Amino acid sequence: MPVDLMPPLPEHLQLEITSACNLRCTMCLVSYRPPVNKLAGAMPIELFERLVTDVPGLRRLTLQGLGEPLLSPHLPAMIRTAVEHRITVGFNTNATLLHARRARELVDSGVDWLHVSLDGARAHTYEKIRAGATFDTVVANLGGLIAAKRAAGSRTPWVRVVFVAMRDNVAELPDLVRLLGDLGVDELHVQNLSHSFSDTDPAGAYEEIRGFAADQALWTMSPPAFAEARTAAAATGLRLRLPHTEEPAGDRRGCSWPWDAAYITSTGVVQPCCMVMGDDRVALGRLDEQSFPEIWRGAAYREFRRRLTTDRPPAVCAGCSLYRRIF
Repeated sequence: MPVDLMPPLPEHLQLEITSACNLRCTMCLVSYRPPVNKLAGAMPIELFERLVTDVPGLRRLTLQGLGEPLLSPHLPAMIRTAVEHRITVGFNTNATLLHARRARELVDSGVDWLHVSLDGARAHTYEKIRAGATFDTVVANLGGLIAAKRAAGSRTPWVRVVFVAMRDNVAELPDLVRLLGDLGVDELHVQNLSHSFSDTDPAGAYEEIRGFAADQALWTMSPPAFAEARTAAAATGLRLRLPHTEEPAGDRRGCSWPWDAAYITSTGVVQPCCMVMGDDRVALGRLDEQSFPEIWRGAAYREFRRRLTTDRPPAVCAGCSLYRRIF
């Protein structure tokens, strides 16, 4: 576990370039909050440019948060800035807006990776989870992205599909492996739900998503579908990553995010990582009050890091799948 409470500025920032989304996904906080307008939810381009300037050692930018990045009017300019600064850049998308022209533009942009959320192999299952999306459209858009990449003779973007494993969809995982193998996707990343929300009031603002996590989580389970998916991946050549299903002992838990990276919301709230969901749960500083370097080196960050090195971590970390090493 890192012990330096004031490390060098991070090489990786994850930026919520928009908090607006066109879907209402069952496992996402967006579904349990009022909708956000596309323009009002966008991170100002001035804030983005300021961060790139204030963190001169940046090597990686992840342009995603609770919203859908393709809704940001500034996404092309942000990618262009990253490429010009030789910063590795990419983002996760629900792919509902990833039509053929957009796919060609992204391939041409130099974006390094693109992750597509696809949480089922059948329309009914997927559309129940990703409310507002159409399965056939997303699969067609994913195939179009692969086709655009091949037509351009480009090695980038690296295309990874992200599958959030839950009780409602995990049985379809082997069929999804076979579907993605046929499409020519590079990798399938299977992950658990990100948080139990155990630090929140059971009857408070997070009641619904806390209940959903308790009902759907597979945190310490290894369903038969995992083994079948491994076999299918080996047959298709698809790279497959499955989550850990055994929680380690207390001294093997932990997280390096507050030493290596930071998460910043569209309104400029600095949080320790992307797993928190909800800027009312922990905020280490606000960029309308301080610069990022001042926040990174400030008392709140130092205390957060200190507590992570103990057996009494911050409450927001205790229910985190990444901290528990089962993500």
